[in-house]
Amino acid sequence: MKSKISTNILIKYIYSETTVSESLAIEDALSADWSLHEAYEEVLAAYHQLPKAKFNPSPDAIQNILKYSAQNAVEPQH
Repeated sequence: MKSKISTNILIKYIYSETTVSESLAIEDALSADWSLHEAYEEVLAAYHQLPKAKFNPSPDAIQNILKYSAQNAVEPQH
């Protein structure tokens, strides 16, 4: 059985960017279509090989933000 689920939709599924109904449809298709399941396994393996990005600002960036905030703070009105 040829599935209408594309590689892009499988990627969205892996990144949990599909709706509940889309996820259920994908899971049904994966259980019914062996070639789709193989494609999913390949995409999943590629996903696991990607480096995990870590988003940590440098200490200089944090200091710049704090400095800017201190300089532009609005005084409370009494």
